[in-house]
Amino acid sequence: MQIFRIDGTFDRHEELLALILGAFSYMDGQIDPPSSAHALNVESLRQKIADEIAFGVSDGERLVGCIFCKPEADCLYIGKLAVAPQTQGKGIGRRLLAEAEMTARTLGLPALRLLTRIELVDNHRAFAAWGFIQSGTMCHPGFTRPTAFEMRKTL
Repeated sequence: MQIFRIDGTFDRHEELLALILGAFSYMDGQIDPPSSAHALNVESLRQKIADEIAFGVSDGERLVGCIFCKPEADCLYIGKLAVAPQTQGKGIGRRLLAEAEMTARTLGLPALRLLTRIELVDNHRAFAAWGFIQSGTMCHPGFTRPTAFEMRKTL
């Protein structure tokens, strides 16, 4: 497995989109509102790559993981952490988060931050095992109840 930077030279946008949609598909019917992954298309993904710091993982032939990172004032925000379903449980997510940690340290940021939906209890456990703690809740527009937990990891 090889980790690489996804940048302006990246040319596998359709494969990356399919990876994200495939990795997030298990959430369909479980979370409300639906995942923002459904709003992605090749053009918006190109813009996301230009606006954020992204990394991919390849098994030599195909993309099997990705992570998008966005610097904020006091942390590095983690979004669209995706691992292909057939390769989950092999440490790819952990390796991508380690890359995010190195990026945060390089940028002088003391923490990682992410959002995980309230309904995705297995994700809460996985992120807690990786050192994240719940630091708040958020409510998507149009909802009167919390729809996601914010989790942070101090570096």
